[in-house]
Amino acid sequence: MPLIETDGLTKRYPGVTALDALDVSVEPGVVGLVGANGAGKSTLIKILLGLLPASAGRARVLDRDVAAEGAAIRQFTGYMPEHDCLPPDLSATEFVAHLARVSGLPRAAARERTAETLRHVGLFEERYREMGGYSTGMKQRVKLAQALVHDPRLVFLDEPTNGLDPAGREEMLDLVRRTGREFGIAILMASHLLGEIERVCDSLVVIDGGRLVRAGAIAEFTTGLGSLEVEVDGEADALAERLRGLGFEARGEGAIARVALNGAEPYDAIRDAIVALDMGLVRLEQRRQSLEDLFRADAEEEAAAP
Repeated sequence: MPLIETDGLTKRYPGVTALDALDVSVEPGVVGLVGANGAGKSTLIKILLGLLPASAGRARVLDRDVAAEGAAIRQFTGYMPEHDCLPPDLSATEFVAHLARVSGLPRAAARERTAETLRHVGLFEERYREMGGYSTGMKQRVKLAQALVHDPRLVFLDEPTNGLDPAGREEMLDLVRRTGREFGIAILMASHLLGEIERVCDSLVVIDGGRLVRAGAIAEFTTGLGSLEVEVDGEADALAERLRGLGFEARGEGAIARVALNGAEPYDAIRDAIVALDMGLVRLEQRRQSLEDLFRADAEEEAAAP
């Protein structure tokens, strides 16, 4: 049974259509919801939680209708919003325990689950400090903790690495990965960063302008042979141009040429071109096709279309 199903889901604001007849089915696992800022990701999550009414169409979450059973859906789901929403004068323990009680846990169970969850997100030692003194990374961890404290079946994460530095992003992605794979909680993670989605998620839903662009397992998008990364001691544009003249897909970026592996064997051609251009070969490395490669190629095709 799909975790989430939408049928013609539409949300209109005055002068703006945030979701446009969206049809999508999401299976259990760790799922990435990808789209540029303004693509409709946050709107979709709020509708699925029953927090925002749709203008048209239908949606079901955990086999419940979002329009009629929003409260029941929220009982079995967690939500980590994108923006800061934490009362500064409360401690993490007070805040997370309160939301555990709101979700229906008895007082003793709420306190126990709060301690366990704050330990999971790495805030156990800081649990009694007022959140107004927390760093951005600590606040993001509290937001994740309150989404998990009632042991939901499905968690919605809206830009969970928002505002974090590289080290903080890495730690948050590790928490998301562990939550999904070690604890078996289904996750829908909204992000505009393809690299984060590829590292954490099993499958992908891509929306743009409120419409479904594509959906499926990430492996389906990245099973291509990828490319060769060729670093030379000169300008790689000349090498890429020569290889394109021989029928290969190639582009230069500074000292690096990227050559597509799409069936033809470019190794001899690369060697001969480097010799002919009197360049030195610094490094040649095969790279697996990534989501960023895929979407860059799509964008280049759209730009080239008449």
